[in-house]
Amino acid sequence: MGRIASTIAAVALTIALLVVVTGIAMALADGGATSEDDAAVRITPEDSGTLSSVDGVEGPRLGATNGRAASIRSQDGVEHASPALVETARLESADGEPRTVRLVGVVPDDEPRTVAGLSTGELDPGDRHYANGSYDGPREGEIVLSRTTADRLDVGAGDEVTVSMRGLERTSGAGPSVTVAAVADERAAAGGAPVALVHLSELQSLSGADDGELADRILIWGDSTAAQSAATDAYPTAAVEVAGSTDPSVLFEDGLAFATSVIALLVGVTICASFVATTMGMTVDEDRRTLAVLESVGFPTASRLAVVAVSTGITTVVGSIVGTGLGLAGIVAVNAVAGATVAPGAVAHFHPLFVPYAIAVALLSGLVAVPYPLAVAARTSVLEEVGR
Repeated sequence: MGRIASTIAAVALTIALLVVVTGIAMALADGGATSEDDAAVRITPEDSGTLSSVDGVEGPRLGATNGRAASIRSQDGVEHASPALVETARLESADGEPRTVRLVGVVPDDEPRTVAGLSTGELDPGDRHYANGSYDGPREGEIVLSRTTADRLDVGAGDEVTVSMRGLERTSGAGPSVTVAAVADERAAAGGAPVALVHLSELQSLSGADDGELADRILIWGDSTAAQSAATDAYPTAAVEVAGSTDPSVLFEDGLAFATSVIALLVGVTICASFVATTMGMTVDEDRRTLAVLESVGFPTASRLAVVAVSTGITTVVGSIVGTGLGLAGIVAVNAVAGATVAPGAVAHFHPLFVPYAIAVALLSGLVAVPYPLAVAARTSVLEEVGR
């Protein structure tokens, strides 16, 4: 029993590691931007991936976002909805050098929300500059900086910074000045990226996205079912993502995530098969007398080998089930540690398909490992065991 328990433990630990690494790869494929907000539902263009932080790189965007977000907010079960526009800009303090920053435009409400790892609570609710699509309302002139951004600019709450868009001809000369409403704590904005929040319409006007009311995505807070229904009605052809429901197919759309998951699979099968082959082979070697007894009472060789194969399979399946549970606990632990240190959102996802995946990997490992214990069992002879 000791060797069986050790086999189960080895399989469980290997499968747990596989589940955790695959969960991290899925979160990587799903994109950091989706884990930096606390929205219940996100609407993105059908062909859009994650929000790019690379200068000059833009994917497809949603149109008419301001008006449709207002329509979504009026639906029952929806607490708030805000378009999110991401633009690369340059911020300059009175005494410092211009710094490149990723600006995120949002429509804040009375409740603090998390967008791009930053809280919207320090921005005045609403978006007055939008003015029902005329974009001639008063500007709030507020900005919330991540700690990294504030350190690079050497500014704090109450200071003023100048905003300019790179490569945009319409913003010749000095850009508008905005006041730093707040500086987020050191854990805001995953990865320490230079990020800042501003009001949506002000960023749209500055970047040219006001023509068409463009945004990269719409974030919806509230009941998931109601939010999903409202999102589908507003954008029937867009991609609607419910928080916590990541599709495993995203692994095949990201090269790094796919490579990570494949390497984890190969390493998992190799280690698991090695442990199973070694421990089950030693177990069969210890049970030679039992196999000899079975042979003496008339069990044919095929039946005895079937007993060994079935016991190996059951051991690996039990280990995979235990390992899946440990993997889920590991993902929870990884997210808890990351949330308390460097990341505001989940850095690893769990999906129900991980359960059959783990069992399939364990069975594959068992198939790779089973020839060795079968060979040990096949060499067992009644005469040799009686002579011992």
